[in-house]
Amino acid sequence: ACICEKNKRVTNCRVANGVCWCDSLGSRVSVNCDTLTSKCLLMKAEMTGSKSGRREKPKDAFEDTDGLYDPECENTGVFKAKQCNGTTCWCVNTAGVRRTDKHDADLKCNQLVRTTWIIIEMKHTERNSPLNTESLKKFFKDTITSRYMLDGRYITSVLYEKPYITIDLKQNSSDKSSGDVDIADVAYYFEKDVKGDSIFHNRLNVSIDNEVLSFEKTVVYYVDEIAPEFSMKSLTPGLIAVIVVIIVAIVAGIVVLVSCNKVPSRTGNSVIWEITTYQGNWNQ
Repeated sequence: ACICEKNKRVTNCRVANGVCWCDSLGSRVSVNCDTLTSKCLLMKAEMTGSKSGRREKPKDAFEDTDGLYDPECENTGVFKAKQCNGTTCWCVNTAGVRRTDKHDADLKCNQLVRTTWIIIEMKHTERNSPLNTESLKKFFKDTITSRYMLDGRYITSVLYEKPYITIDLKQNSSDKSSGDVDIADVAYYFEKDVKGDSIFHNRLNVSIDNEVLSFEKTVVYYVDEIAPEFSMKSLTPGLIAVIVVIIVAIVAGIVVLVSCNKVPSRTGNSVIWEITTYQGNWNQ
């Protein structure tokens, strides 16, 4: 992981041959962070941000749509790879978030897949002027390192695009030492704090430049080292309905084309149509 000093409208940053490369928002074109990004890519990235007001998410990022459940834990405190509720079972990642469709008890979860990247997105309440970006970054970085005891090297980005604040936490298993807290635990504590249901005895007050900040919505996205295994069953009913309508329309179009495929042959000025029936062939 690295920070693109010359372009903040990027995602999926990585180091290759000593150079920081990132994917430009909106186009996913890889850009070299040691030099300026082209105007065309910058404009496309800016339009992508202005259309949604939110940073583009990695294609394999997913939310926790199940919420709270009664988990099975290993003696070390980590989640068991397979979780069940009665006869219904599913596989989870190290954050305990379901990453497969739900199946019966015969489901096999061969390993506990690690969550290496957590994206916390918060939308603050309406305000007339934007917050001071540097003050905001300092507050969240200091809070995460002190209150949740996360090593600062795992906080790879704090981005502010009014009214959205996005925090990136990245932690590969090879980077994490035995004494480091896990980013999944940090994200859970943090989300509870922001939503006013703190696990700590003392509540977290989000204050930027002595102004208390409140939030309308907080969403956490998870990116695992192995892509999730959701099928069509995990799609929303609305999206499934759209797909079904498209398929029906295509099938109907094919039926119409086949039924209208009556090839004319011309003899002089007359047109001869060949009509096939169950009684035989008639020429008209």
